[in-house]
Amino acid sequence: MASPIYAIGDIHGYPAELERVLTLIEEDGGPDARIVFLGDYTDRGPDSKAVIGRLAQGKAEGRNWTFLMGNHDRMFRWFMEDFPRHDPALLVEFTWLHPRIGGDVTLASYGVPVTKQDRMSEIHARALEAVPQSHIDFLQGMALSHETADHFFAHAGIRPGVPLAEQSEGDLLWIRKEFHNFTAPHPKLIVHGHTPVDSAMHYGNRVNLDTGAGYGKPLCAAVFEGDKVWVLTQQGRNRLRP
Repeated sequence: MASPIYAIGDIHGYPAELERVLTLIEEDGGPDARIVFLGDYTDRGPDSKAVIGRLAQGKAEGRNWTFLMGNHDRMFRWFMEDFPRHDPALLVEFTWLHPRIGGDVTLASYGVPVTKQDRMSEIHARALEAVPQSHIDFLQGMALSHETADHFFAHAGIRPGVPLAEQSEGDLLWIRKEFHNFTAPHPKLIVHGHTPVDSAMHYGNRVNLDTGAGYGKPLCAAVFEGDKVWVLTQQGRNRLRP
């Protein structure tokens, strides 16, 4: 049987939920469990700083953890550049700092309040002073996808019909409709987050692990062995079937 690989859905600034599912994984697979984090570590939740700090700590300790970039993480990373970039996938009236997106709450967790009276240049300058370089390094060091013999992990999904090795960054971070509406088999089982669902869902050709933590709902962790999938709970594994 293939060795297990674990995956954690979108965390969105909830460190207590992160610790809860990390404990479930350790209880199931031990301290050296192989984990893929599906991105969106920041925004909306109360303490993105603590989440990034915890993940960066695990990376520094040499844990067998793979960190995928989510669209929210890229927005944070782009804001922290010398000349902030706007994500072209956002609706025209939104920026990363808009309350609907959640960057304002992320910066607040670093001690940088955001008010309507502040100019963007002032917020940016304060953020550059407040966000540790180790956190910026973490944001810059994430992968866009992770592949095993049976699975392809990406934050949002893939564009159907395009070879896995040729997927665009924009699709891996943002795609929804074309990916969700495609019901035929993909080259591998696609494991993703990005689009909240009430509970982890197996659609046959893809598994969605974004269970709405960004809106205060429980975070999800799952384990994959070959073609089998389980969701981890306090009572152990629950098989997730198409």
